[in-house]
This record gives sequence, structure tokens and C-alpha cells, in this order.
Amino acid sequence: MTTTPQKALGFFGEDADFATLSEVTDAARAGLSPDVRDFLDGGAGREVTLRRNRQALDRWAYRPRVMTGLGVPDLATSFLGIPLGLPILTAPFGADGLFHPEGHRAVARANAAEGAVSIVPEAGTHCLEAVAEAAPVAARIAQVHPMGRPANFFALLHRIEDAGYDAVCVTVDCPTAGWREGNRRHRFNLDPAVISGNYPASGPVALDEVFGQLFTRTEPVWTWAELGERMATTRLPWMAKGVLTAEAASAAVDAGASAVLVSNHGGRQLDGTPAALDQLPEIAAAIGDRAQIALDSGIRSGSDVVTALALGAEVVVIGRLAAYGLAAAGGAGVRRVHQLLRDEMRTILTLLGAGSVRELGPAFLQEVRP
Repeated sequence: MTTTPQKALGFFGEDADFATLSEVTDAARAGLSPDVRDFLDGGAGREVTLRRNRQALDRWAYRPRVMTGLGVPDLATSFLGIPLGLPILTAPFGADGLFHPEGHRAVARANAAEGAVSIVPEAGTHCLEAVAEAAPVAARIAQVHPMGRPANFFALLHRIEDAGYDAVCVTVDCPTAGWREGNRRHRFNLDPAVISGNYPASGPVALDEVFGQLFTRTEPVWTWAELGERMATTRLPWMAKGVLTAEAASAAVDAGASAVLVSNHGGRQLDGTPAALDQLPEIAAAIGDRAQIALDSGIRSGSDVVTALALGAEVVVIGRLAAYGLAAAGGAGVRRVHQLLRDEMRTILTLLGAGSVRELGPAFLQEVRP
């Protein structure tokens, strides 16, 4: 007997009839030009860190409990006070208009339909207000970069508050753009239109004034003390994204962060860093229960999500997977990514003998080394 895969209906008539996440990825890659495909797929330098992210996830094996008498696993949780139907946030990947005209507006609508939450980018195609208007239930966290003139930073924080966001994601590992060989090989030049949603040409702040430092450093990198002082001007809780060491995690919490996002930027910033997953234990030990922990970098399946949660993350953040869904079929593609992740996670939790994602811990895993 054959079954028909569940379909996710799009917002512009797209039909996401994908049976697996690999089909989503294949469809997305087939529809992108080589330079944009490499922009999405590639990493920094020789892509050592990109490979390490995958290798770290593959190094863990499950230790299932059987005959538990448990019912259907519960995937619901919360993060930064925000309820989630899935332990998933979508990453603030910029240049979203390269993958679909609606960009993060479509991502947020898909998240709202599937119980996930968006981290909305500063360097996005659509302004943070437009994304919030598209799906206020899902557009709950807004990203900022701690660089440039403090006055511009404060103005952005005020916009985030006024637009109804519940939290802020501060990306701390991007004071300059990573050395990306693939982009250079393709002579890839990013169209300013796909990152200028929050800084239109007619606006009070010029795009180059904000993001010019990513390519030509003109001002010193901020310190944790400066970031803490500046974030104290908002009433919203904030998360430090791009933390890879116990020292950085402790500094973030001391500066006022309510959460840390353990991340190496998906291998796109500093090549040669450890896999994000490998850093979870030392970071969890360093901050204890003083802050929540999220993880991104390398997540490609529901199995990866479960592994990350068992090792100490409370939620995971998906970037490339969400972008692949967007490129494959717009909002319908992102919805299908969530549906497939949900179905796989439920299957794995059932076979593991875990009643909910909140029960997951190291006892469900063992490390396997060659």
C-alpha cells in the first residue's frame, strides 16, 4: 500500500509535496543559480568548521528505553518566555530575497502555522515591521548587530519594541564578514536590495553606515561591558548569538543576556573553530541555570534536533534548512520542513522512550568514536 505525503499549501499557490528533507534541499538547490547556491551552501575558508558540525552530530548514538508505556511524545516547550509548539526557531539569515520574493514574511507565516518562531534579521529584504505585520504570532525575536554608532543601535532597539517583538538576538560573532572562498570564486556580489529592508535609501540611516564595517573596519569592536550597558536601555530580554566558549557564555550572562545561542555561524565566519555541538557541555557547565541555551550550526534533520536537545540545548535554530524550504517552495516549503522535522522527532522520541522533548538528556546518548 502506498501513501501520499502530506502537502503544505503555499501563500502564492506553491505546492510543497516533499516526502523527505533531502527532497526539499534538492529542489532548492536545483532552482538556484550556482553563485547563490554556493552562498547558501558554503562556509568560510577551507570549510573545516562546516564539516566538523556534521561530524560532531554523527558521533552520537542513541540509548533507547523500551516498553515504557508512554503515549504520543510532546514537542512543546518555551524559550525566552515564548511558547513553542516545536523546539525550533528559524535563524535570522539575511539576503532572504535571494531565495523567495516574500523572504522572511513567508518564513514567519510558515512558523506561525507550525508552532515555530522567527528570529527576524537586521540584514533582511523586508523591514522588521513588515515581517511582524505578516505574522505577529511568529515574529517574536529580532536580530541586531553590535557595531557602528550607538545612536543607530538604540534607534533599532526602539523600533523592535514598537513593533511588538518579545526578545532580541544579538549576533556577537560577526564584527566582519567571514573569508568565504566560494563566494570569492564566483565573484559573488550581494545586491544591496536584499539586505536593505531595515535601511532603505530614503531612510534616516544609510545601509553603508550600518553594514559597511562588515567589509571595511572603521571602528573598534564593542566590548561585553559596552554591549551590556547598551542593551540595558531596552526592556526586552536578549540572547547572545555566536557563543562558542565557556568564557564567552559567562561574559554574555554577566552582561545581562537571558540566553546564549551556541553557534559557529554554520561554519560561515571563522573557519577552524570547533563544532557548535562539541561546545555545549562546557557552556552548560559554565552558566548552569543562569540562562537558557539554544544551538545552531549543522542541524539537518529531526534526529539532529533530538541529539542537540539531549546534550543540553533547550531549542535549536535552523538556518539553511529554512532557507532551503523557502527556495524550494516559498512559505509552503518552510512549512513542509517543519512538518517533516516534527514527524521525525515524534518517531525518534517514541523509539527512544521519551515522553517529551523536556525529558531529553545525556542518558539517552552515548558517544561513538572510530
